[in-house]
Amino acid sequence: MEENKYIKQYPDIMNGKKIMYVHGFGSSAQSGTVTRIREMLPHATVIAEDIPVHPEEGFAMLQTMAEREKPDLIIGTSMGGMYTEMLYGFDRILINPAFRIADTMGAHGMTGKQVFQNPRKDGIQEFIVTKAMVKEYRDMQERCFSHAGDEGEHDRVWALFGDRDELVDTYDLYMEHYTQGISFHGEHRTNDKVFYHSVMPVIRWIDDKQERRERPIIYITIDALRDYRGMQQSSAMKAFRFLLERYNIYIVAQAPDNDNLYIKEVHDWVKEVVNVPAYQHIVFTNRKDLLYGDYLIDPTPDNGSTTFMGTRIELGDATFKTWEEIITYFDRIGVQP
Repeated sequence: MEENKYIKQYPDIMNGKKIMYVHGFGSSAQSGTVTRIREMLPHATVIAEDIPVHPEEGFAMLQTMAEREKPDLIIGTSMGGMYTEMLYGFDRILINPAFRIADTMGAHGMTGKQVFQNPRKDGIQEFIVTKAMVKEYRDMQERCFSHAGDEGEHDRVWALFGDRDELVDTYDLYMEHYTQGISFHGEHRTNDKVFYHSVMPVIRWIDDKQERRERPIIYITIDALRDYRGMQQSSAMKAFRFLLERYNIYIVAQAPDNDNLYIKEVHDWVKEVVNVPAYQHIVFTNRKDLLYGDYLIDPTPDNGSTTFMGTRIELGDATFKTWEEIITYFDRIGVQP
């Protein structure tokens, strides 16, 4: 069987901590996402329970569960993202949150007899969604964001929205109440690739913040990631993801003179290629020597690059001809400034 390159273990992330998972509509605690979290974060305790189909009963159970377990992080997907937003006072990640789940039920034929997508602890395989139940969900969804403005909540909530999600689209609604919303490459349902590229970076940021952990900083210029045609440099993203597991990475681009189109072009390229890890990690400057960090990876000795106070790595020179040599270098030295 071919090895899944997206399933990697991160024993140093959420080590000894508790993660509560809140599943989506028609799913269960046996969701593949629960297995995925346990596999990738082997030293974390992952808890999940089957959510009752009636929303008042389901949300009451989740509130009791959160108060009892006191998780370090709550992750909710789809309907679970809606519930998770309302579990105030905890660090939370919402993945494709269905804040308007009653509308989604009507628009996508989620009424009548339904079959659970995963086995349930009680053995029940089917359930009926009636008009009365849809009304219950409509009443529940109106309770979203009721404490979004409370002190500290904006810093405790992250939301991820698939750019190919055809089931729910609540990014604009979310951004009316919170600030940390990120688009990722994916559909409504998550998979190993999405979790590895898009969810794990956010979990790492949350864990670093909880631990007050400061990782060494690497600046990578956009010219090191792409060539003059705007194409990715060979192995650039392979190296980026390798370094991301150990370092805090910022992408550096030249500061333009009143050229908003250039700024948009850089943001669009980075969003498309790097995606979630680049969120709030782009720096525009004409003085690379003023950057405060440990490493600068840059193929061009301009704008103060050669007088950068940390360690400068010149991509393309005799020592680091390609990104593969840079990977080998950092693999050899480990994490150190």
